[in-house]
Amino acid sequence: MFFNKNSIQYLLKFIISFCILYYGTLAMIGFASPGGYYSPFIHNYLDYVSWLRFALLYISKLLLSFFGYKTFINGIYVLRMQGGYGVHLVYSCIGFGVMSFWIAFIFANQVRWQKKVKWVIAGVLSIFLINVIRICLLLVAVNRKWSNIFNLDNHTLFNIAAYLLIFTMIYLFDRSERKHSINEE
Repeated sequence: MFFNKNSIQYLLKFIISFCILYYGTLAMIGFASPGGYYSPFIHNYLDYVSWLRFALLYISKLLLSFFGYKTFINGIYVLRMQGGYGVHLVYSCIGFGVMSFWIAFIFANQVRWQKKVKWVIAGVLSIFLINVIRICLLLVAVNRKWSNIFNLDNHTLFNIAAYLLIFTMIYLFDRSERKHSINEE
């Protein structure tokens, strides 16, 4: 039989945790946005998506200034080059989908919680970092009028880079687990 009890259990844990993380984030966005089911409490105290957007914009601004580019944050969504174009960071740019995938993958594995925490933090920070790099490159590319790579938009390029990173991290995670299992035997 293709699926045994452990693999079905793993798959269910992965799917359920991914759905909770991903759709829970979409719900938080809805509750934190004025109109509809708006909740001032969630908007003021639990709006982690806006915090994540601010961190992406601010760290991208810092990185660009390190390389000599003069930028500024315009409102809560835009990082703009002085005298030039800007990048509008909407919800689909934040990367919570790939972060949800990574966290669900680690959560579904049967390892000590300390190891899960380390791998979740390392993975989320890595995804965050490639997103910062993408935002920086996109802002420079738009202002220098670079052409698109392979005629792909920046979201597709980010998703390709993010999932390549995730699959590399999955390989490293699996390898560390196998090494740990061999050492215990």
